[in-house]
Amino acid sequence: MPDYSLYLVTDRGLSLGRDTADIVRAAVAGGATCVQLREKSCGTREFVREARAVRDILAGTGVPLIINDRVDVALAVGADGVHLGQTDMLVADARRLTGSHMLIGVSAECVEDAVRAQAQGADYIGVSPVFATPTKTDTAPPLGLAGVAAIRAAVSLPVVGIGGIGPANAADVIRAGCDGIAVVSAIVSAADPERAAAELLNIIRRAREAS
Repeated sequence: MPDYSLYLVTDRGLSLGRDTADIVRAAVAGGATCVQLREKSCGTREFVREARAVRDILAGTGVPLIINDRVDVALAVGADGVHLGQTDMLVADARRLTGSHMLIGVSAECVEDAVRAQAQGADYIGVSPVFATPTKTDTAPPLGLAGVAAIRAAVSLPVVGIGGIGPANAADVIRAGCDGIAVVSAIVSAADPERAAAELLNIIRRAREAS
């Protein structure tokens, strides 16, 4: 099973002008265990080129490459999975295209979303947003730690929290029942992405040991 402990979601708009590939390389060196390539503003060819560059960086590391939204890009580059939002392709349709070998994650904004995703055959749930976040402006109201706990109790799939998570609250999210945390700005906008990833992974491990 993939390790979702520290799940990096890329965002070139928050990268302080640095290449996504360089941030991914540093984050993985620091301990990121999963990488989702998220591109909302570039064309398909550019998305594919960037995905291939990231895939090459991750080759041999054991860190899976997940593509946000775009099943076609995931298939084109031989990614390990695809992550779908509530308005993206249905899990069943994605599964018909990807087959059983590709991971499919689904964003859940409530318990009902999570239960439905599990019933449809998702591999993991992205609980979103846990806290308020400026990274995405089209999200539902924050679920909070109680919402995370409710989703954890309702499904047996791995659960990854995303939204407003950083060093100050990562441990709380793990203690609330998440198998991992997904972060954007906490690594992408960090002065030293490798160090930021290492710090977050250490917080996650300590929270697990204490629980």
